Amino acid sequence: MKKAALLFIILIFIQGCSNSNNNIKITNIQEGGLKMKIISSNFNNNEDIPSKFTCQGQNIRPNLKWSDFPNETKSFAISVIDPDAPVGNFVHWLIYNIPLSVTELKESLEIPESSIEVTNGAGKKQFIGPCPPLGKHRYFFKVYALSVKELNNINSNNFIEKVEENSIASAEIIGLYQKK
Repeated sequence: MKKAALLFIILIFIQGCSNSNNNIKITNIQEGGLKMKIISSNFNNNEDIPSKFTCQGQNIRPNLKWSDFPNETKSFAISVIDPDAPVGNFVHWLIYNIPLSVTELKESLEIPESSIEVTNGAGKKQFIGPCPPLGKHRYFFKVYALSVKELNNINSNNFIEKVEENSIASAEIIGLYQKK
């Protein structure tokens, strides 16, 4: 009787799992079970970004470092987006064609040679720091491992689509900021 009850519970669990969101896109699973990672030496995931990296400071990019990307990776791309902006997803930074040899960007505005920045929400081709008009906003720093060495004809309208088409893994760190 106990075996039958256990089997019944397992079947219900399996059925529930198979009916759950079938539209999930898994991008972080890689060979060997590794999951791509991104960290910053300036803030931890879901914690406040220091004002140095915002419109109330030096307005420079924080340190970003990534690891555990697939062996097939040929280049990287990065997006920084504020989904809490009054206008919806506000783009703070888009960059692609980051060479495979680059796995860390130090805090600054400099970019690796051959990398290309795309126009952000403020109409500039550079990182612009957090500057929320009201309340605390979330800033999603996402690095993509790409299956191609170079992307071409990328603009602010097609960046996410083109990058995701060529993405074999990604990782994300979320920083928070509220004006003081």
